[in-house]
Amino acid sequence: MKKYRLFRSLLALALAAGLTLPTALAAQSAPPEATPAVVTPKAPVESQLLSDMHIEAAAAILVDADTGTVLFDQNAHEQRYPASITKVMTAMLAIEAVDRGELSLNDVITVGSEVNREVGDGSSTQNIKEGEQIRLEDVLYCALTASANEACNVLAQAVSGSVDDFVALMNQRAGELGMEDTHFANTHGYHNEEHYTTAYDIALMCREAMQHETFRTIVTAKSYTVPATNLHEARELHDTNALVSTWRITGYYYEYATGIKTGSTPEAGQCLAASASKDGRNLISVVLGAENIAQSDGTTLRQSFSESKRLLQWGFSSFSTKTLLDSTYFGGTIPVTLSRDANYVGAQASGEIEAILPNDLDPADFQVTPEFNAESLEAPVDKGQIVGKVTVSNGDTVYGSLDLVAVDSVARSELLYRLDQVKRFFDQLWVKILLVVVLVLAAVLLLRWLLFGRRRRYGSRRRGGQCMSERFRKAVSVSCTSCL
Repeated sequence: MKKYRLFRSLLALALAAGLTLPTALAAQSAPPEATPAVVTPKAPVESQLLSDMHIEAAAAILVDADTGTVLFDQNAHEQRYPASITKVMTAMLAIEAVDRGELSLNDVITVGSEVNREVGDGSSTQNIKEGEQIRLEDVLYCALTASANEACNVLAQAVSGSVDDFVALMNQRAGELGMEDTHFANTHGYHNEEHYTTAYDIALMCREAMQHETFRTIVTAKSYTVPATNLHEARELHDTNALVSTWRITGYYYEYATGIKTGSTPEAGQCLAASASKDGRNLISVVLGAENIAQSDGTTLRQSFSESKRLLQWGFSSFSTKTLLDSTYFGGTIPVTLSRDANYVGAQASGEIEAILPNDLDPADFQVTPEFNAESLEAPVDKGQIVGKVTVSNGDTVYGSLDLVAVDSVARSELLYRLDQVKRFFDQLWVKILLVVVLVLAAVLLLRWLLFGRRRRYGSRRRGGQCMSERFRKAVSVSCTSCL
């Protein structure tokens, strides 16, 4: 009975140990609590400079040409007619063909039969005629400097063979540039109900066009002389952009202006895509649907020029590049398991986030949010290892994110690592099931041995007692007989 109780106790202990071993091992390697950087929710802050700015036009946009950052937006995604700003796309496609080696600026083009396609009454032209032989570069100047509509058809035929194929190419290129609200119906911008775009899309187009040196050279030229051709005497061209040239209109010249293109139709109003460079910064503005306003002194205020100049000046004076976040930012500590000498490791930002902001906004007022990739790390941890990210935002505007990296290296404890391996082994479902089966089987065998073994021993003792009784009776019988 004592042996039975002993074995029963040992069995219970073994079963308990088998079932609780993973828990015990887990407790040894349980991570401490994380300590992230304190995040204080901040309300969005607004710029009074932006709130107070308004352009006298139907739509406008101001973009940093180097980064693509939109600095000002007034109905910038509203579809409108672009008029002759269309010629930016036409000229750019011709220049891209030159850059690919398909054409040369010195190629002499024989003007084809589509030269006057959709060139309506009152169109701006340079009277380029069918059969005229003229250099490709001279045609580009006619299109961009003098805004000649027929010149765009000449470029179209030179690039694509036909105006229709070229218009298809214009729309294809617009799609590639992300001009989602644009559709071109002709090469020059003469009014067509199916010919439209937005200030935002024009900014995308102009930013791409200004990447080409040939384009920049042409749109900054105040004047240009086209040599005489077989059908025309020399042409003197003057830029239609009053921010660049004072030949046509005075009073709007801007010393920092670097292009780009004017446009006007009764339906589109007065339009201007302009660029300027100052102190290493490059801006692009687009003004659509402006008006010409008669003044009391008999002059005319041309708002496409005055508002574009004002917008560019405001952009240079009201914005600056500011650092929002750098490597000095500490994102908190993250727990480390299985480590030899440290339970935590610090996390700091890697890199730098800069943004062009209105001068009245302070990056310290922006929301900075750290986020770890996991609740804990497992040693070893390498210095510089990415452990999360930190994001800078202001309301719905996200300025960017930086990686959070480990400040130090953390070595692994081999003892804790081995214990963890054991834990992981016992944490497997099949191991747990096998362990229970083995223990139950052992229990059954043990009980069987205890029960049947005791019976055998009891039976042996009983049989032994019977034998002794029989021998005793025989001995007594013999003794009695002798006495008689």
